[in-house]
Amino acid sequence: MKDWTTEAAGVARNLRRNGIGGGLLALFLLAVAPVTAGAYGFTAALGWWLLLAFCLVPLALAAHLLFDALLFRMAASYDSEEAGLMVIDDVLARMGLRPKPTVPAPLSQRVSGCRRLVLLQWSALSIGILLYAVLLLDAMDGGRP
Repeated sequence: MKDWTTEAAGVARNLRRNGIGGGLLALFLLAVAPVTAGAYGFTAALGWWLLLAFCLVPLALAAHLLFDALLFRMAASYDSEEAGLMVIDDVLARMGLRPKPTVPAPLSQRVSGCRRLVLLQWSALSIGILLYAVLLLDAMDGGRP
């Protein structure tokens, strides 16, 4: 069985990797997307706004994942799992993000919540990439009926 500090540090590394990777991919998509802005018709404008939304969501989730990575990294610096997880709850309570629970949630429950955020981030990025491909094909066509 792995030491809990090793597991928490690994989760922090994974969250940091997903946060940075997803955020950079969303920024890249926003940087190359103006090529599609010249397409004609209502669908291009609607598609542009949808693409913007599906790139801003992963950026927000990337910030959330990087914050969670810092919390897990901080928790991994404590000797006992309970003390590390209580520090996370204390930080969140002091910031006013969540009330401090009497019993801290186990590490596995926290990790599964972070996995859901990673899945949501990459799902939104996948939809954004698909939208960009559709808008790029429409822009290449020149908006011809």
